[in-house]
Amino acid sequence: MERIRVSENRRFLVTESGKPFFWLGDTAWELFHRLSREEIEHYLETRREQGFNVIQAVVLAEMDGLRVPNFYGETPLIDLDPNKPNEAYFAHVDAVVRMAAEKGLYVALLPTWGDKVVCIWGSGPEIFTPETARTYGEFLGRRYKDDANVLWMLGGDRPGDGLIEVWTAMAEGIASGVGRRPFITFHPNGGHGSSEWFHGCAWLDMNTWQSGHGVLDAPTWEMIATDYRRIPVKPVLDSEPNYEDHPIDPWTRKWLPKYGRYTDYDVRKQGYRSVFAGACGYTYGHHTIWQMYAPPREPINFPAFDWKEALHRPGAQQLIHLVNLMLSRPYLGRVPDIGLLLSNPGENGGRVCATMDRGGSYAFVYTPLAGQTVMVDMGRMAGPVKAWWYDPRNGRAYPAGEFANQGAQAFTSPLGGPDWVLVLDEAGQNFPPPGVCG
Repeated sequence: MERIRVSENRRFLVTESGKPFFWLGDTAWELFHRLSREEIEHYLETRREQGFNVIQAVVLAEMDGLRVPNFYGETPLIDLDPNKPNEAYFAHVDAVVRMAAEKGLYVALLPTWGDKVVCIWGSGPEIFTPETARTYGEFLGRRYKDDANVLWMLGGDRPGDGLIEVWTAMAEGIASGVGRRPFITFHPNGGHGSSEWFHGCAWLDMNTWQSGHGVLDAPTWEMIATDYRRIPVKPVLDSEPNYEDHPIDPWTRKWLPKYGRYTDYDVRKQGYRSVFAGACGYTYGHHTIWQMYAPPREPINFPAFDWKEALHRPGAQQLIHLVNLMLSRPYLGRVPDIGLLLSNPGENGGRVCATMDRGGSYAFVYTPLAGQTVMVDMGRMAGPVKAWWYDPRNGRAYPAGEFANQGAQAFTSPLGGPDWVLVLDEAGQNFPPPGVCG
């Protein structure tokens, strides 16, 4: 496998040879901790078939991962000491990382969940200082220096306030162990982004946000846009949006069925709008899969399925259409451009987002509502336009007419299904139908 790096324009990810890499991740936080290798093989193969290419998983897991053994009866550290790794536990992690590589999957490897650094909530215990973080990071870096499919993700659902020294030490330890500059990002707590604490750190290659599970239609497009404007330029994506089938905000109010759960529609809205706002990819999540829940295990916040059933929920099967759409047009020159719209982009659930090629060869407009009208400045396109409506549920594209590249033009999304993508192609480019990659 080729290693992943940041593109020359610093907005995207590419392979070592320069091929565009659209991060489509899944949050499998408890993968190493709770599943057997046979179960892991089933999980990874299913995600591979569905088009995912990054699996986010945690070495020192959230669910009391220091004291509760993995499937094989092993805990990761001897005497809870990060200087004393248990070889049997890490041999299991090795096997999973290499199994993923055999399937062409990258692993966004979290060295630890954040409660082992700061136990604001969770089981902890806090075991990291700058010194132990550096030593542990160097151990991991040496161990996985030859695994081209490892992407490093520090953090683990915690803020960075007062902890920059610890996380920086871990990042520097990883780099020392690897013996070169590794790809490193940071996974923050809900409603926050890594840039709040680490944007100026030389070790941080990509920013991520956690738009989270607290409200419908969290403004992920604003979160992404905030980091897109930062200097120095770094790629950004939403590494934990609303999980499919997660109860809506079960923490700040008593959970009742009337509040419902996030659906595949919510997953699509956050995905398309964050990407069109400038993100270099998107991470999916399912409320059962992050915790790898199956009876008789104790559930967290009312999972609706066991993890094997949840693998096939509609949101997980639909996101490949987002990937295919983005890669079916020249990718590395794309910019977010709400200025393409002459109409009000709206707010909350009705918020429209737009992106286009810098040279005007194509444009995408995501309309989250059926029958939603947008007014487009056609003069932004480089030549006469061929229009399409793209269905994010199944990846099918439907011709929507041909237009001059001048003046204002109204487009109204189809009534079948709530959300659609308007695709505008410069006719002279002779692009294939949206979603068809060459």
